[in-house]
Amino acid sequence: MAKIYLETTIPSYLAARPSRDIIVAAQQQITRDWWETYRSQHDIFISEAVLEECQAGDRIASKRRMAILDKFPLLKISDSVIKLAEKYALLLEIPERAKVDAIHLSLAVAYEMDYLLTWNCKHLAHGEVRMKIHQYNGRHAMYEPMIVTPLELMERG
Repeated sequence: MAKIYLETTIPSYLAARPSRDIIVAAQQQITRDWWETYRSQHDIFISEAVLEECQAGDRIASKRRMAILDKFPLLKISDSVIKLAEKYALLLEIPERAKVDAIHLSLAVAYEMDYLLTWNCKHLAHGEVRMKIHQYNGRHAMYEPMIVTPLELMERG
């Protein structure tokens, strides 16, 4: 089974009320479809960073997000993960308010996850970002997970 690091947008989309934004609503439905049909085909991991983000905000939504995450193993955020995240934050020009995105990436690299599953198409699942990560990791002989959306992990048909 492939190992997946589950970034916060996935439980957020699963727990959220249907969006009025047609794009977000479609992403939510794709996420639910992937979750119900394909999740069991993978080993899923999360981190304290995911838990902290999921605990923030509306209490009712937070409870729904946390219930989704209660059974997945936690990856430890070590000093080396934090140092790598600092490098990624600079490389990818991630603003201070979104630096946790670099932590998610660093965890997926450090623990050699096959995939980092996300809907964060600004700081993670974006072509230019993926290219920068690919070049950086290649220069430093580092492992590189595939950064994908649920749609990219659904069965081709």
